[in-house]
Amino acid sequence: MLNMDRPLTLADWHAAYRDGADPATLLHPLRAQLAARGAPVYLHVADEAALQAQLQGLQALAALHPGRAALLQACPLWGVPFVVKDNIDVAGATTTAACPAWAHTAEHHATVVQRLLAAGAVWLAKSNLDQFATGLVGTRSPYGAPSSAWSADHVSGGSSSGSAVAVAVGDVPFALGTDTAGSGRIPAGFNHIVGLKPTPGRSPTTGVLPACRTLDVVSVFALTVDDAASVLAVMEGPDPADAYSGTRPGPSHWQPRLRIGVPAELPPGVDADMAACFQAAQEGLRAQGHTLQPFDFSPLADVAALLYQGPWVAERHLVVRGLLARDPEALDPAVRQVISAAEQFSADDAFAGQYRLRALAQQAAALWQGLDVLLLPTAPHHPTHAELVADPLGANSALGVFTNFVNLLGWCALAVPAAVSPVGLPLGLTFVAPGGHDAALAQFGRQWQALAAQPLGATGAVYVEAPPLLTPASQPTLPIAAVGAHLSGLPLNWQLTDLGATLQQTTHTAPHYRLYALPGTTPPKPGLQRVRSDGTTIALEVWDLPLHQVGRFLAGIPAPLGLGSVELADGRVVHGFLCEGHALLGAVDISHHGGWRAYLSSLKGN
Repeated sequence: MLNMDRPLTLADWHAAYRDGADPATLLHPLRAQLAARGAPVYLHVADEAALQAQLQGLQALAALHPGRAALLQACPLWGVPFVVKDNIDVAGATTTAACPAWAHTAEHHATVVQRLLAAGAVWLAKSNLDQFATGLVGTRSPYGAPSSAWSADHVSGGSSSGSAVAVAVGDVPFALGTDTAGSGRIPAGFNHIVGLKPTPGRSPTTGVLPACRTLDVVSVFALTVDDAASVLAVMEGPDPADAYSGTRPGPSHWQPRLRIGVPAELPPGVDADMAACFQAAQEGLRAQGHTLQPFDFSPLADVAALLYQGPWVAERHLVVRGLLARDPEALDPAVRQVISAAEQFSADDAFAGQYRLRALAQQAAALWQGLDVLLLPTAPHHPTHAELVADPLGANSALGVFTNFVNLLGWCALAVPAAVSPVGLPLGLTFVAPGGHDAALAQFGRQWQALAAQPLGATGAVYVEAPPLLTPASQPTLPIAAVGAHLSGLPLNWQLTDLGATLQQTTHTAPHYRLYALPGTTPPKPGLQRVRSDGTTIALEVWDLPLHQVGRFLAGIPAPLGLGSVELADGRVVHGFLCEGHALLGAVDISHHGGWRAYLSSLKGN
């Protein structure tokens, strides 16, 4: 049963509230519907008293910000319902981690939940999961196994199974999962929704039952990339209570044309439908002007193998060792077998694993010298419930080939819908980026979603492009206007790109400038000068240079050039290259060409 009688996306909820909708009118029936749906999707639904308390909180926020427009600006998730994976604490609610013997009532909200509630969001339910977040299938729970929203015969993916299904069927616009090995991405792929896995540490895990504390992240499921990114923007930021929280934000965007890495050979096990989808995606991205470059996937596969075949499984054992010792039958048999394997590892093995990871991470980091983002299948295939019954461990482990390595390397990832197979199953792809590049990844992901034009989950609704509500934090930058050898593709452009600068726009100056070819410069450079009269517009590029790199960039600018204020055609004033007046004596005025590229082209034609 799909929920088409209420808003689906954050933009829809905002529109409803701007039009005067009452949260109680929307949320009371929704709470009742989630309670009726129950397990295996939902393990605990907020009772009427808990919902009423949250509605009173919404009224208090509304009193502080009169007028719906002002209220939604100050509290961007006001009145928006969400679901929480049941290894994330909500004060007063039971946390089970899909293990009744572990169940307890949480005394405090997890930090990410508290931040969402402060932004006006309304918690409605705790969702099912693979027990102790150990699995990629969603079948390892005593409360039942949710199926994909697209097929009752196929698994939902795990471990964040219930959260993904809740979004895919349109119950809520977003839900929280966790991701250690792929639990925020595999379920997204199997339900045709977006799964945003942030850089480890970007959002705190205080109040989240660990799987592997050094690797865990809180992930976001949503119907659109923009919605997932908006939720991350609310959750992110360090927490003094979480020693593993805190990352340096990266760029807000990449160049318009990306260098996208694809495996030179797909590993065994990728089925024909996924392989065809992967090939079609590459063709579509090439048509958009991006460059697809093959890379050796084997180092990433070696990293992935460390997660369960190496000593990191001991982190899972550390969490449940007391329960495992006193009541081993309380654990799902597959989960018990996976976690018990930790007992074979020693402290020596732990350090050997760290050494191996460091060596592989060094190889993997070299990828980013020539690539901006990686494109991968989210999963090699979509197993059925019957396949999991026949081979619980093997069928599960095969799913992590494209996901297990990401957190070990400290990277971020975004799972997105790509196509629907000929037999009607969702096919998903994942973009992977360096750590801290979450904002750029989201910006690119929204472009992909517009290009792919896939239905939103299993709701039947179509994607409608709209301005993003919020964006994740990005590094502070200084706009730099380049007019000559620093233009993209020209000899000194590396001085910008090596410092992490990204192209913001291609435009022109205001009509107050002259451009000159400077004599005796290597490589050849122009000089830009503002004039009082007889000026014209000059073509340029505006690059966003990370603020912490400005000093290094300035140190490399030779006289007679320097940075000054340059007025753009739209009236903005940015820093840019200008030339000292004395150096223009005897220089050739090339303003009539309209820019340095056009001048260089004219030389080739002579």
